[in-house]
This record gives sequence, C-alpha cells and structure tokens, in this order.
Amino acid sequence: MTRLTRYVTAELIPPLLAGTLLFTAILSFGYFFVSSQWLSGVPVALIARWIASQVPDTLVKVLPMGIVLMTVVAFGRLNTERELVAMQGGGVSLGRAARPVAVVALLVTLLGVWLSLWAAPRANVETRALYWDTLTGAGLQQLVGRTVDLGGNLTLSLGGYDAATRQLMDVRLEKWSKDSPRTGTLIFARRGTFEDNRLSLLDYGVFTVDYAAAAALSKVPENDPAAFRTAVQAAFPNVVIPEKATDALNVDTGLSRKRTLAQYADVIGADTQGWPELLTVLRDPAATPADRQSARVNLNRKLALPFGNLALALAALPFALRFGRTLGVSLGIALIIAVAYYLLFFVGLTVAAVVPALPEVGVWLANVVFAAGGLALLRRA
Repeated sequence: MTRLTRYVTAELIPPLLAGTLLFTAILSFGYFFVSSQWLSGVPVALIARWIASQVPDTLVKVLPMGIVLMTVVAFGRLNTERELVAMQGGGVSLGRAARPVAVVALLVTLLGVWLSLWAAPRANVETRALYWDTLTGAGLQQLVGRTVDLGGNLTLSLGGYDAATRQLMDVRLEKWSKDSPRTGTLIFARRGTFEDNRLSLLDYGVFTVDYAAAAALSKVPENDPAAFRTAVQAAFPNVVIPEKATDALNVDTGLSRKRTLAQYADVIGADTQGWPELLTVLRDPAATPADRQSARVNLNRKLALPFGNLALALAALPFALRFGRTLGVSLGIALIIAVAYYLLFFVGLTVAAVVPALPEVGVWLANVVFAAGGLALLRRA
C-alpha cells in the first residue's frame, strides 16, 4: 500500500505544480500589464521584486485551481490507462486509491490558511508601499484632497504633496473625543512628513474645541466681558501655537505609512487584515457593529477559500473519472470547475452581505455545494 500511495502521489504533484505555476504566471502578468504604463524606466529588479511580493496573495487564489487540475489530470490518466481498473481488480477501492488526493489537498489547505491569514496581508502592505513609494514615486499624492482614517480616532487631510521631498502640505488632523462627541482637537500645519507610524508637523497650530460650549457663546451678554472671556475659554480649552515655525509636533498614528498607502492609495484597498488584526477587532468591545461584522465576514472568507481546496478535490474526482481522457480535455474541465466554484463563491459573499445575521452561510456556500455535489457524483460513479 505504501508503494501505491507513492505512485499515486507521484502522479498528483507534477500537474499541481504545473497548474499553480501557470495560473500564478498568468495573474502576475496581468498585474504587470495593468500597471505597465506607470513603470516606464523602472529597473527590472524592482519590478521583479514587486511582482514577487504579490505571490502570497496570488497563491491563495490559484491553489484551488491547481488542486482541480491535479485531480482531473492525474485520475483522468489513471482511468484512461485502466490503472484504476487494475487497482480495483487487486482489491484496492477507489476511496483508498484517492486517499493521496485528500492528503495533498489537506496540506495545500493548511498552506493556504497560513498564506491567507499571515503571509499575504503583510506582503500586500509591502506591495503597495513598494509600488507607490518606489516604483511610481507618487507616494502619498493619491491622498491629496481626501480625508483618511489613520486609526486611533485620528483622521488626516492633505492639501498637497511634494513627491521629491516626501513633504505633506496644508495638513489637517482631527481627533474627536469618544466621551464628548462635540469636543475635538484640530491640528493645522503648513508642512510635515509621514514616516512609519509618526507624523512630524511644522508651522502648526493645535486647537481643542468644545462645540457645545461654542454654541453657547451667542447667549453671553455683550456687556459682560468677564463672562464672555470665561465662555471663550470653555469653547477653546486648549490652544497651542509654537514660538518658532521650525518647532516640530510629533503625532503617533495607528496606521503606518505603508498601511495607509495599502488601504487608501488604490481605488480598492489592499487586503491587509490578517489573523491578529481580525481577532483584535472581534474582541474589541469598542469596535462598531459594522467593523465587527466586516471582520467576521473577512475571517470566514480567508478560511473558506483555502478549505475550498478540499471541496474542489472531492468535486473534481468524478469529473476526472468520466471526462479526463486527454490533457486538453482535462485542462478544460479543470477551468470550468474552477470558474464555477469562484462564481458561486462570490455569490456566497453577496448572500453574506444580504444576511448579516449569519454571514457564514453565504461565505461557506460554495464549499458546501461542491463537497456535497462531489460526494453525490462519486456515489453514482
């Protein structure tokens, strides 16, 4: 039996590796093609590094396709060459012959979980930072004119950005009190820098404003200067103007520069939440219901897609036995199964959004359908 396991496994590994490399190369070329107009004059080594940093996230997406191709090609050949018939004649059941498929799919699933929850989110941050800060040199230019959340109840607005010096222009920071929603601190600065998790601001002013107290200013008697002065102090409890324009104010941010680029520079933010970030949101009692719901959906999504490898291996096996006669047919069947899975997976994500009370039903829908369908077809086979 050990020799049989080694033999079947040897049939599985080449199409798995070939399919994974093929689909990874196709997606990587797509990333390069879409961005090629902004990469003129960039050294090839930097472009290769940028493409390589996208591989973890790409693998999460293409491994299920590799598993399908592996199953269809390997067992299609075994069936076409009548080797499965010979195994069954020797007392080896189809389930026993297919056990290496389950083992390989399980190992790929574990790899996919690690990539999805740990490796890919960190790689995505580095990918976006490398693209905007190094390859294109645009830096934070994409953030000009927008208001972005830097975490820790801190928002940032930029009036301009000098890519040559990495200088922020006409900066506005806002931080609102959680205890008193009408009290906020506003910081205005003519220029500054944003590196790592720190904003360094120059020529700044800090103003803490109690808008509830400011609204009461109109009710203060005009002929009572002392009362008016007290009301102004209540409305502006803290005002800081430095003596020198060269004095710097350092503000710590929740998001780093790299994470800010990853989340806001692109039209669609990069997937930067891994296991630690998602667990923090789910356990945070101060998190909003919307944030907690989003984290719940993302965590299930990041688990469901890797576990789709097991469901797809099961679903692909009966198709391999019936249609996997040639390599071309096997490749076509594998693509059809993979595309159908991804379509149903995205339908499930839509269902999860429509049924927020139980998003797991929608997120895991494709896995349940393909696993159940595979079992039913195998029984008929």
